[in-house]
Amino acid sequence: MTLTERDFLDARVLIVDDQEANVSLLEQLLSETGYTAVSSTTNPQEVCAMHRTHAYDVILLDLQMPVMDGFQVMDVLKTVAADAYLPVIVLTAQPGHKLRALKAGAKDFISKPFDLMEVRTRIRNVLEVRLLYKKLEAYSRGLEATVLERTAQLRESEARYRSLTELASDWYWEQNEAGAYTRTSGPVLDMLGIQVEPFLAGTTSGQTSGWNEPERAALLMMIAERQPFLDFKVSRIDPDGTLHQFQVSGEPMFSQACRFIGYRGIGVELTGSN
Repeated sequence: MTLTERDFLDARVLIVDDQEANVSLLEQLLSETGYTAVSSTTNPQEVCAMHRTHAYDVILLDLQMPVMDGFQVMDVLKTVAADAYLPVIVLTAQPGHKLRALKAGAKDFISKPFDLMEVRTRIRNVLEVRLLYKKLEAYSRGLEATVLERTAQLRESEARYRSLTELASDWYWEQNEAGAYTRTSGPVLDMLGIQVEPFLAGTTSGQTSGWNEPERAALLMMIAERQPFLDFKVSRIDPDGTLHQFQVSGEPMFSQACRFIGYRGIGVELTGSN
């Protein structure tokens, strides 16, 4: 992330000092430097409302003012700031106030009487941090919006995938990470009276399932090892001797954090003969 000279000069600056002479001097200095968005006030009680409206990039704040001093202004600013960054440079003639101001949240200080080179340098240094902070926040918000949009697209794509696979197969199923079935569908399964879970589990009601045991064992092994499988063939013989042959495909499912969350698969019946 980089800043241009225009970024600095377009930054919003507020001067707060009860002495008109100090305000005029700082306004003239900033104007001569090229800053285009400079505001000022001699009334510290106006600062919070002004900052709430304009969201200044840096506030030059005098510490010794009547009615409400700079420390009190900073305390109130913390309650109205849009983010955790308090963009304040304190103006003080008291060396003992500098450390207290920094502990109160000020980002830097400018000593009185003003050294004009020092004023320019300290304002620019604080602005650099503040403007980069804002760019990073904007980038993070944009990234979050992109992630949300992509997540919505993936969910839509997943819904289309399920619909298409269900239409193109005789059955569709999903398991969670514990192997429990969370979704099953397929009119052919209902018609034949064959359920997906007995198909994978083996027996039902204490009777032999009729599935080819070596084939079924190989299929269950692939699922246990979280391997994908494509067009795997299995067969089943009904009690009346009818042979059914099936072709199944499946894949493990993982979360965005690459954690295994289950399995899903489809199947079609290939033949049905005596």
